[in-house]
Amino acid sequence: MVNADDFGFTPDVNEGIVEAHLRGILTATSLMANGPAFEDATRRALDVPSLDIGCHLVLIGGTSLVTGKPLPETVAGLLNAMAWRRIRVYDEMRAQVERIVDAGLRPTHLDSHKHTHLAPPVLEAVARLSEASGIRWVRRPFDFPIRDGWLDGMPLAKRLTSGALGLLRRRFHRVMESRHCRTTDHFAGFQITGTLQTRELMKLLGLIPIGLTELMCHPGKCGPDLRQAHTRLKESREGELQALTAAEVRAQVQRVGIELVNYSQL
Repeated sequence: MVNADDFGFTPDVNEGIVEAHLRGILTATSLMANGPAFEDATRRALDVPSLDIGCHLVLIGGTSLVTGKPLPETVAGLLNAMAWRRIRVYDEMRAQVERIVDAGLRPTHLDSHKHTHLAPPVLEAVARLSEASGIRWVRRPFDFPIRDGWLDGMPLAKRLTSGALGLLRRRFHRVMESRHCRTTDHFAGFQITGTLQTRELMKLLGLIPIGLTELMCHPGKCGPDLRQAHTRLKESREGELQALTAAEVRAQVQRVGIELVNYSQL
């Protein structure tokens, strides 16, 4: 699965995601139910039924669908809000799934903005939501090991964060199994967020292990809406769009024997 995050963030991000699907190797996307461009995204999704839709559960940034108040802006703020019970995590995420379903879409997978579902209380809530909603696929956000020195130039902070996420792996799978959730065999995309250009994507495709893999990406058009948005991923989204639609990338997919699928097919 090649899955784009942030569907519903801005109209130009939405446009880029749909283009990456129609002209490239993108097979799925995750929709932000509280995104500023949610209605634009749902319209585009209904027009392109081959694009697999998931729920990009948002607990950081934007406005709560339950209270109508701003959500915390940072992970630390989210943890503090949960500690003081200022946010009803399960209710918020359920409302987001329900908004997507009420828009006429049938979500097939769950993931979270900023990987917040790795926080223990959020993970428990996501597993409950998966079981209750029948949306069985949940993202496992642990990059498969990439060797041969490719990540030597990656910022130390990102490498350390990726390693720290790996420490949560055992608990993650235990909770997933307790609620009969499903996950892919492998995951890629966290360590290379913001740097996934054509050359890097070509190399990554040659390293994908045997099994079912989700490749997370962030394509988009860098138009006026995105330029004004509060995000560090702007011009890089254009680069990812170019990579996902490049002819040499399509050829590499065939060369190394990758089968492109989405969650609906599974």
